[in-house]
Amino acid sequence: MLLILDEAQTGMGRTGDNFAFERDGVVPDILTLSKTLGAGLPLSATITSSEIEQDCYQKSFLFYTTHAADPLAAAVGQKVVEIVIRDGLAERARDLGMYLESRLLELQQRHPIVGDVRGRGLLRGVELVIDRESKIQAHEAGAAISERCIQLGACLNISRRSSSGIFRLAPPLTINRGEIDRAISVFNQALSEYEVERS
Repeated sequence: MLLILDEAQTGMGRTGDNFAFERDGVVPDILTLSKTLGAGLPLSATITSSEIEQDCYQKSFLFYTTHAADPLAAAVGQKVVEIVIRDGLAERARDLGMYLESRLLELQQRHPIVGDVRGRGLLRGVELVIDRESKIQAHEAGAAISERCIQLGACLNISRRSSSGIFRLAPPLTINRGEIDRAISVFNQALSEYEVERS
């Protein structure tokens, strides 16, 4: 059986390695990439061996979209790969991710509503809970705190009802410590204001 890994969110340095699978010592047969690869353009890639590609060709498998093999998007993707490697962005994501984690753990110590902090590199999750014993997600709190963060100038969560209690933080690989500190300051203020309103 073939192993297919989707690294749309985790690939291209996001987790502190070029690809998340590297940490686990696994090599997929097929790898899919997007998001960071396009640097803002809707670009995705499917990577496999020449043997698998030839097998697909012989079986007449076909995948086609309007922008398949688009030279502009391909040039952007090629430049992104070059920059990620040249500038050591995976290592940078690892280092800044540890800094981000330390700042998020400070928030967890300060605010009982922060139940869990998890992730790798510059892909982090912060789970808000009604209480740490039950670990029930605080969806309404998440939605309110997300909205307040936006008002304060930082989009830190996609407030969908079913997942608003979990903040998914995936800042750009080019973020710096000052920008992380600013985001943490906004998050801290929104959490503090929410707690004061509910007390």
